Amino acid sequence: MLRVPLFLAGIVLSFPAFPAMAADEPPDASTTAAQGGEVVFGQSAALTGPASELGTEMRLGLMSAFAEVNAKGGVHGRHLVLRSLDDAYEPEAAVANTRELIDEHDVFALVGAVGTPTSRAAQPVTSDAGVPYIAPFTGAEFLRDAEEQSNVVNVRASYFQETAEIVARLTQDLGITKIGILYQDDSYGRAGLAGVRRALDARGLPLVVEANYPRNTEIVKRALLDLRRFAPEAVVIIGAYQPAATLIRWARKVGFEPIFVNISFVGTSALVEELGADGAGVYITQVVPFPEDIRVPVVDHYQKALAASAPGAAPGFVSLEGYLAGRLVAEGLRIAGAGATREAFLDGLRHAPPIDLGGFELEYGMDDNQGSDRVYLTVIDANGDVVPAQRMVP
Repeated sequence: MLRVPLFLAGIVLSFPAFPAMAADEPPDASTTAAQGGEVVFGQSAALTGPASELGTEMRLGLMSAFAEVNAKGGVHGRHLVLRSLDDAYEPEAAVANTRELIDEHDVFALVGAVGTPTSRAAQPVTSDAGVPYIAPFTGAEFLRDAEEQSNVVNVRASYFQETAEIVARLTQDLGITKIGILYQDDSYGRAGLAGVRRALDARGLPLVVEANYPRNTEIVKRALLDLRRFAPEAVVIIGAYQPAATLIRWARKVGFEPIFVNISFVGTSALVEELGADGAGVYITQVVPFPEDIRVPVVDHYQKALAASAPGAAPGFVSLEGYLAGRLVAEGLRIAGAGATREAFLDGLRHAPPIDLGGFELEYGMDDNQGSDRVYLTVIDANGDVVPAQRMVP
């Protein structure tokens, strides 16, 4: 079972706003990009602030994958390097970081960005520069238009797929028809809102109540009152872990007890840590395998890579997604060949046969820039452990 303490929280909080992380390579390594002995990748993600757990865990997974690849000689003799900058989950900082990574550090690609609003702001910068935008930690639909977003390569299933699975499970497993939503009032939250509406429309069901809160806040009291007034049997949460946990804790205190379901972006490890005893019975959809299930070969590799690069770090869904992103990067470079260009990297993935990372398959095409369609269900049990769930139970 997955126990989920926060990792590196104290270290992350010591950083000032929007700094570069401590370099993981010699100062002049970034100038080599895909030349010479290294390939430098850039990441702009939340490393401080309310969503910092997501950015630090994505970075942890990427670094573990890169270290594993480098220990085996790299890709075509080149080592993979990651340069991470903190955007605190703010779009303006994400744009500034992306420009810095491209213009000053000459990165080969951006990888492991965190969030819909930050990706919506930063991805056009990479597109204009002809720089690949790989494995963002978001399921937003606008990044899945392979024709319009030709430089984007997604790993995870979309928010539409996650919300469709949530509505299917609520209606089929529990017979629930009165569903409400709490969403973050920005492009991320509205993407999830659109997915829930779409799934309900397909079943001829209304969305009985919708409430929202401002990004990077925990201002959810009014939202709780709005939700409780309409008495939904289930509430889908499209948000970050702190406001989601705050709403659930307050709901428990006032006796408002619908089924709460979160999508993967919430950050499972951080949500469980925030909720404590109030977490029992809360569901979370996932887009990667269970990070403790070493029967899945890629999970076994991930755990070993994580233990080697960050001894003492607890396995988690977000760092596993970062690890998968790192493995995809390495496979894309391998396919593109020695001296890979950005164009060859993207073209190689578009034309590659299905990529089996070890029990987790990614498949791309000219009209398909999303590798996986898998959605998994998990639940927090009475012990505060996250466990796989085949179906929802009352």
